[in-house]
Amino acid sequence: MNALVINCSPVRTGATAEIAKIVSDSLLDRYTTKFVCIDDYRFEFCKGCRRCHVTGECVQSDDVDLLMNEFSTADVIVCVSPSYWADIPGQFKAFIDRCTPWCNTHDPHKTIPAGKKGYVVALRTGTSMKECDRIIGSIEHFYGHLEIECCGSLGLCGVENRDKVFDRTDEIVSFCSEI
Repeated sequence: MNALVINCSPVRTGATAEIAKIVSDSLLDRYTTKFVCIDDYRFEFCKGCRRCHVTGECVQSDDVDLLMNEFSTADVIVCVSPSYWADIPGQFKAFIDRCTPWCNTHDPHKTIPAGKKGYVVALRTGTSMKECDRIIGSIEHFYGHLEIECCGSLGLCGVENRDKVFDRTDEIVSFCSEI
């Protein structure tokens, strides 16, 4: 079984990356795990041309297909996202927008193999869970349009920086035991 863990932040060494690493390490005993950062991929913004609604293909050719291939080979997908102004980072949102060719709301559309399970870890610096819930909702909405079953989420408030992650390791590992 394969697991894909995505650092949805463009920061490769911050709190989100550290949480994604803990998640990835926690899954190693049960899954062949691949850990990626959204910033590992180069892609353009969606042009909004809707050509993919007619052809099932995007008019642009870049790394979106590479990352979607990682989705295709994974049995489990875990997106780890920080709050950027109460939602997912723009880089990850741009990726989601470019996944319209795989969206199940129009035909023809591309598909990934069925039976995938999706999980979300959201983090923020403040104390209100409302922002984490919004991030979780955005990613679960994305999963739904790819027909990935939403199976669990974890919201982490008060994560100001990478050092604050270490206080939450047990909570993260416990969440991972359910994956």
